[in-house]
Formats: sequence, C-alpha cells, structure tokens
Amino acid sequence: MSKYTLSVNGQTMTAEVDDDTPLLWVLRDHLNLLGTKFGCGVAQCGACTVHMNGNAVRSCVLPISAVSDNEIVTIEGLSESGEHPLQKAWVENDVSQCGYCQAGQIMAAAALLTKNPKPTDQEIDRSITNICRCGTHVRIRKAIHSASEKL
Repeated sequence: MSKYTLSVNGQTMTAEVDDDTPLLWVLRDHLNLLGTKFGCGVAQCGACTVHMNGNAVRSCVLPISAVSDNEIVTIEGLSESGEHPLQKAWVENDVSQCGYCQAGQIMAAAALLTKNPKPTDQEIDRSITNICRCGTHVRIRKAIHSASEKL
C-alpha cells in the first residue's frame, strides 16, 4: 500500500491504496465520491469518465499510480450546485432514462465543449464514445448543442 495525495475537485485528498488500484475505486471507495459509476471495467462504456487535466479519461482502467500531480474533476466537481449548462441542458432535454451512464456522458461532453465549443453532430459522435444502453444518444447530442449555446 502507498499513500497518495490527490487533487480532486479542487481539494487535496489522500488515499492509502495499492499502486494498481484504479482511480474509479479510489474515488468511490476511499474518497466517497459516488457520482462516477462502474460500467464495464475495461474502458469501453465510459460510465466511469472523469477529467484529468481537462481531458476525459476512463477511470476504471487508470491506475492511481498514473495520476500523480494531475488535477482530477468528477461529476461532483463540475458544478457544486448542478448549475453547469450541460447539467441544465440534460434536464431541459429530458436526456436521462435509467441515468446510470449520464455522469460519464456529461463529463465527456464537458471535455468536448472545452476543446470545441460548437461541435457538429459528427464531431460529437466521434468524441463522445460513451455507451448509453437506453439509447438516448440523440437527446445527448441535442443537449450538447443546447449547452454549447450557453457556454
């Protein structure tokens, strides 16, 4: 076990875990940040998406030893009050059905809009590779366009 000091959502946090522990489990089990979800465990579905230095990463396969001094942002850190334009657009466009993948979807969309404030449908489809088993991808695209108008 090693002791890691992390910057998560603008706060310094510590966890004592094995070096190969995925960031997802450090966030959920050690830091009690439960918004990030476990989906497939092999970086395919994106339910575990968080930001590392502003880039969307799949936390289920990212060992804590690779995080180092990088800034991590989870869905809890996107907006304390849930007032981020993407979070509001998700509600306004009735995106969620079961909701399980939505935190990862929103984090992937936030990373996209930071780099590309006015993405086309094709750019959204290429960038947001997260899987929604409920099939809400059309509404996700609509919400991303809506949020892009407000950022």
